[in-house]
Amino acid sequence: MDVFEAEQYTLVQLKLMGMYSREHRFSAADICTIHREWLGDVYEWAGQFRNVNILKGDFTFARARHVPQLMKNFEKDVLKKYTPCIFTSDDEIVAALAVVHTEMMLIHPFREGNGRAGRLLSVLMALQAGLRGLDFSGIRGKKRQEYFRALFRPAWGRIMNL
Repeated sequence: MDVFEAEQYTLVQLKLMGMYSREHRFSAADICTIHREWLGDVYEWAGQFRNVNILKGDFTFARARHVPQLMKNFEKDVLKKYTPCIFTSDDEIVAALAVVHTEMMLIHPFREGNGRAGRLLSVLMALQAGLRGLDFSGIRGKKRQEYFRALFRPAWGRIMNL
C-alpha cells in the first residue's frame, strides 16, 4: 500500500501542477480535490472530511464533528490571506507556507494522508511563489519527530476551544 500511495503521490503532483494557476486562491474544496486526486484509487472516502476522531501518539486532533467548520474558517481566514502565494519577500513566502501547513495539520481533515496532502498544497503554493518546489525528504527519524512537535505547538488552543 505504501508503495502504491507513493507512486500515486508522484503522478498526482504533476497533474495538480496543471490544475492550479499562479493566481489561484485555494479553498477547502481544492484541498479535498488534492486528497481525492491522490488517494481516490485507494480509499473510497478520499477527499471527504473524516467522520472519526483520530490521534497520533498522545496527541488528539480536532474532533471530527468540528472539521467542516474548521475547514470553512481555514478557507475564510488562512487560505484567503496566504493564497495565492505571491509575496515580495522570502520571509512572507516562508510564513505563508508555514502557517497554511501548520493550520491544516492541526485540523487534520482526513482519515489518512493529511501530511502528504498538506505537503502537496505547500508544493503548489511554492510554485505560485516562483520557487522550483519543495524537498521534504529530510523529514525522517529525529527530524520527523521535531516536525511533529513543531506542528502541534502553535495555535492548538484555538482548535481545542471549540
